[in-house]
Amino acid sequence: MFAKLMNLLKACWRPSSHKYAHTGSDVVGWQDGLLWYKDSGQHVYGEFSMAVVQANNLLEDQSQIESGPLSSLEFGPYGTFVGVYDGHGGPETSRYVNDHIFQHLKRFATEQQLMSADVIRKAYQATEEGFTSLVTKQWPVKPQIAAVGTCCLVGVICGGMLHIANLGDSRVVLGRVVKATGEVLAVQLSVEHNVGIESVRRELQSMHPDDKQIVVMKHNVWRVKGLIQISRSIGDVYLKKAEFNREPLHVKFRLREPFKKPILSSVPSITVQPLQPQDQFLIFASDGLWEHLNNQEAVNIVQKNSHSGSARRLVKAALQEAAKKREMRYSDLKKIDRGVRRHFHDDITVIVVFLDSNLVSRANSLRGPSLSVRGGGINVPHKSLAPCTTPTEV
Repeated sequence: MFAKLMNLLKACWRPSSHKYAHTGSDVVGWQDGLLWYKDSGQHVYGEFSMAVVQANNLLEDQSQIESGPLSSLEFGPYGTFVGVYDGHGGPETSRYVNDHIFQHLKRFATEQQLMSADVIRKAYQATEEGFTSLVTKQWPVKPQIAAVGTCCLVGVICGGMLHIANLGDSRVVLGRVVKATGEVLAVQLSVEHNVGIESVRRELQSMHPDDKQIVVMKHNVWRVKGLIQISRSIGDVYLKKAEFNREPLHVKFRLREPFKKPILSSVPSITVQPLQPQDQFLIFASDGLWEHLNNQEAVNIVQKNSHSGSARRLVKAALQEAAKKREMRYSDLKKIDRGVRRHFHDDITVIVVFLDSNLVSRANSLRGPSLSVRGGGINVPHKSLAPCTTPTEV
């Protein structure tokens, strides 16, 4: 059976080769087949590493890291912003979030003259409203955009504080040293909204007590209305506004019974905590990584190796696990082209942010040049202000 599958896929294989990814004359990272990566860069509080591997026909993951002023005010606040946007149903929503949420955050931080959970919440709300407005405009000619959405994971490091906001099932994990033993333990910081989690199902059921079919098991997976696995997102307007859950939207997205209140939410779960000297690094990643690695496995890989290339090592480890599950070689999996690749793993985005405790302790006095890097430059390259590393074989 496996031999037949491999014969079918051979036509889709292609050799990978290193090449630059350019926007004009600006190098934005390195590309090796379906892998985009930036092994090392500097943010306000230390180093970072990024990697993205594509599986879908169009890359649905988008991501960014912004470091420097987080508002338009001369005196700050200064810090680092990280965003991972795991799209579904298409790339439109994740691309929209990548282009808008940080600008909204800067606007509200300027108005309030500080960084706070309220600033982040308002940035999410403005992004949701902006995308909904786009859906309204495009509905007559592109109704399927109503069924496109994205998970949205954001981290903001500012003034010695760490703000984490999340919609959906992307995840951020902290690597923290245990003083007594020197071990680096994994601490999950994000709250997830996948209905495979019993508490998420209960929350959704309590919000819709009259709907016995609000969460159903379909193809051995829990889904909201039998359609989607997450209870919170940006986009997915067809499950938030009844006027978009009708023709000409494709029949598979249309519900039999009309609904009066939104089924999905766009309100993020937000946590705020001070950074500690023992906090070593943060791993931000889309669900594609966590399907194949658990939190401690990911932290161990980062902790036991050099900072440079950390994100790429995590992607490689996930792909090796994906290959093992299908009883194939990693080298063969790498040759399978996008689209077909989705049968083996999802798009995967990883951003590892290292924390220099000396820099974190001087958070209120730090100033520096602005940094802006977009991940996933395979389909839609973006301008980068960051230097590029020399390519090396994965």
